[in-house]
Amino acid sequence: RPRRPRAVSAGAMAGLSRTLGIFGAFVAVVGAAFYPIYFRPLLLPEEYKKEQSINRAGIVQEDIQPAGTLDLCVCIDGFKDP
Repeated sequence: RPRRPRAVSAGAMAGLSRTLGIFGAFVAVVGAAFYPIYFRPLLLPEEYKKEQSINRAGIVQEDIQPAGTLDLCVCIDGFKDP
């Protein structure tokens, strides 16, 4: 004989909605944190480029990260003598 589906109790439904609410709040907080970091520059590239050109004025990248100082042979094969 086939089984009858069990009715879900009110307590189980309350627990499920609480879990979904907490999960939804977490997703909302993560989304709100990622908006200015990732999505805003992606959606407004011209404004972001203008802001970065102002922020990076007077900075020479070679002063911060000189070219050619990293020995790539060591990074590729750490067991060879340099």
